[in-house]
Amino acid sequence: MSGPVSTTIVACRACSNRDLVPFLDLGSTPLADRLLTEEQLNEPEPMVPLEVVFCERCGLVQISETVDPEVLFCQNYPYYSSVSPSLMAHFEASAASILQTRGLDHSSLVMEAASNDGYMLRHFRQAGVGVLGIDPADGPATKAQQAGVPTLNVFFGLELARQLVAEGKRADVFLANNVLAHVADLNGFVEGIATVLKDDGVAVIECPYLLDLIEHREFDTIYHQHLCYYSVTALTNLFRQHGLSLNDVQRVSVHGGSLRLFVEKAERVSPSVRSMLAHEIEVGATKASFYADFARTVADLKRSLMHQLTELKAQGKRIVGYAAPAKGCTLMSYCGIGSAHLDYLVDLNPVKHGRYMGGNRLRIEPVSRLSEDRPDYALILAWNFADEIVQQLQSFSDQGGHFIVPVPNVRVI
Repeated sequence: MSGPVSTTIVACRACSNRDLVPFLDLGSTPLADRLLTEEQLNEPEPMVPLEVVFCERCGLVQISETVDPEVLFCQNYPYYSSVSPSLMAHFEASAASILQTRGLDHSSLVMEAASNDGYMLRHFRQAGVGVLGIDPADGPATKAQQAGVPTLNVFFGLELARQLVAEGKRADVFLANNVLAHVADLNGFVEGIATVLKDDGVAVIECPYLLDLIEHREFDTIYHQHLCYYSVTALTNLFRQHGLSLNDVQRVSVHGGSLRLFVEKAERVSPSVRSMLAHEIEVGATKASFYADFARTVADLKRSLMHQLTELKAQGKRIVGYAAPAKGCTLMSYCGIGSAHLDYLVDLNPVKHGRYMGGNRLRIEPVSRLSEDRPDYALILAWNFADEIVQQLQSFSDQGGHFIVPVPNVRVI
C-alpha cells in the first residue's frame, strides 16, 4: 500500500464548521476489517490515528481522519450481513413493515445503498417489488447477484443518483442500513438520496445512536469505517440542508442501540422526533461538555477488562476471542490485547478463516475449534450479539467453558 491512506479533516463533515472539539483519543489503530493473509504478515501495516471530535454548530460527532474508501471497502471486504440470524430476522421484520405500510407493487422500486449480499432486498423481490442494490464490495455484491438481487457494484453518491434519474430510475423507498456512518462525502450521499427519491417516496435509514454509544460505553464501535456518530439533532440538521425532513424515528436494539429514521421531502415531523430532540437538549448532548467524561469511562473499562484477563492468565486459564468483528480491532488495539492474552480467534464467517486480525496478528479459526480445543474462556468481541452467541454455543458451556462480555461492563457468564 503506497502513499498515505488517510487525510485529516479541517472542518465538520456536515456543516463545514472549523471549530471542532476533541474529546476521545484511542491512539493509532490498524484498519478494522483489513484482515491479513499469511503472505501479508511480513508486510508493513497501516496504523491510523483514531481521534473523536464534536461540532458544536450542528451537533455531529466524527473522527478526525478519513481513510480512502477504496482501501476500506473494495478489496476483500469480509463483512456479510447474512451471517447473523438475529440481524436477518430484524431486517425481515423491517421489510415486512415497509411492504405493509407503503403499498408497494410490481411498479414500485426499492433501492438500497450498501445492500451487501442482498439480505434485505430479497424480501421485496419475493413480494414482486422491483429492487436495485448498490454496494462497492465485490464479494457481497456478487453474492447478491447470484441470489437474483440486481446489484450495482459501485459506491452510492450524487453522481450515481443523477445517472439513475437520467435512466428513469427513482425510488419509492430508499434503504440505507448501517451505512450513513461510513460515508466520506456525507453531503454528496444525502443529496444523492434527495435526488433519487420520488416526491412521495421515503428513505428508511438505520444508524447507531450516539447517546447509546456514550451511555453504554460502546467505544469499540468507533473505528475508521465509522466516520460519524449521530444524534437526532445532528441528523435533523443534516437532512434539512438537503431539502429533506426527518419525520419519524424509532429506537431499535441492533448494533448496541440504533435509530430507524423515516426521511421524506415533505415536512411532517412526528412527536417521536420532537421528543428526542428535546431530550438531547435536556441531557446536554448538544454541548461539548456532555462528552468530556467519556474518555474517563472508557479508560475505566479498559482497566477492568485487562485486570480480568490478567487475573485469568495468572491462574493458567486459556482464553480465545469469539468473532473477529471490526469493533474487535478497536477494542484489542486500544486495550493492548494480543497473543499474551488470547490464543486465537474464532468466527462463523468462513471468509475470515485462515486470516489474521490486524495489529495483534491473531489467527482466525472456525468455531468448531472450540469443541476440539476446549479453552476455558471465550472473550465475546461481537458483544452486541452476546445473547445469540451464548445460545449458539451451549455445548461450549456444557463442557465447562465460560464467556467474557466486555461492554458495557466486564462480566463473566
